[in-house]
Amino acid sequence: MTDTQEQAHDEPHGGGLGTRLNWLRAAVLGANDGVVSTAGIVVGVAGATGERSTLLTAGLAGLLAGSMSMAAGEYVSVSTQRDSEKAALETEKRELRETPEAELAELTGLLEEKGLSHELAREAAVQLTRRDALRAHAEVELGIDPDELTNPWHAAGASFLAFTVGALLPLLAIVLPPTPVRLPVTVVSVLAALALTGWWSARLGEAPAGRAVLRNMAGGAVAMAVTYGAGALLGAAGV
Repeated sequence: MTDTQEQAHDEPHGGGLGTRLNWLRAAVLGANDGVVSTAGIVVGVAGATGERSTLLTAGLAGLLAGSMSMAAGEYVSVSTQRDSEKAALETEKRELRETPEAELAELTGLLEEKGLSHELAREAAVQLTRRDALRAHAEVELGIDPDELTNPWHAAGASFLAFTVGALLPLLAIVLPPTPVRLPVTVVSVLAALALTGWWSARLGEAPAGRAVLRNMAGGAVAMAVTYGAGALLGAAGV
């Protein structure tokens, strides 16, 4: 095999790639949430008042509340997933210790379901069991890599950072420009950011980008229109 062929086949394999893609997808969605929710807040407040200090306060409050909520929710969710993974591994350890022959037969059956003949599946199960029985059952039966259990702190930090980055765009767009162009700049900036996150999320999911971009932009536009209308009505009513 030539050097060029070796490079062409030098691809990442295994669960690590799927994990990285899941983290990247979560980061894109977190940033998208930060853009939409913060844009809705600051545009709604802008409908009621044009004071920069008020807009900044509302935007910062929304950014902090949203990022902390995302981080806490992700921590709880991933902690539950990690606890489930650890419990499943402990169950496998006990079953391998108490009923090794039944577990070997089970692993053989799982490998047969993947297309191997009974003889080949049995031989593969025996070799995998000799090498690392727990890893074999964890990966084939449970779809878990014992060395890469989900980390709730990583998930919480990633969600916090992604939401914060997304939220900063509408916040800066509403407070930095001069008053006459503040709202148009914010709307255009938010729609551009939503187009980007929609395109990237579609790319990660190998789905058509056009519809994803339009859906994302339409959702953000509706959110800003509704909150601006509500703010304008409240401002007109003197609330």
